[in-house]
Amino acid sequence: MPESGSPLEAFADQMRVLQRECAWKREQTHTSLIPYVREEAEEVVEAIESGDPAALCDELGDLLLQVVIHAVIAEEAGEFTLDDVARGVMAKMERRNPHVFGDAVATTVDEVMALYNAAKAAEKSEKG
Repeated sequence: MPESGSPLEAFADQMRVLQRECAWKREQTHTSLIPYVREEAEEVVEAIESGDPAALCDELGDLLLQVVIHAVIAEEAGEFTLDDVARGVMAKMERRNPHVFGDAVATTVDEVMALYNAAKAAEKSEKG
């Protein structure tokens, strides 16, 4: 298996191999994986509530697995890639945080949240 530049890239490469070589993974779809996404998200919450950093790290890895496997499934279908997911969320954070990435000014949490919520509402109205 080729080793990529970062652990995240290497993990994505590993998931691509598993998707090709593992009969169970090959059969999975976005829909069939819904229970696992829910379960892993709930386990992240439990780890946060436990206050155990090692448990949180482990559970975040399991949730990341869900993100990557969905991206690999989509990549194989020609829909989008893991890089598209990363680019999309980076652009979203730039739009929703104009006080950091633009000219807006926000010095309090309330001002930050007002900018964030306004940007989020604008995105929703653009989508219809």
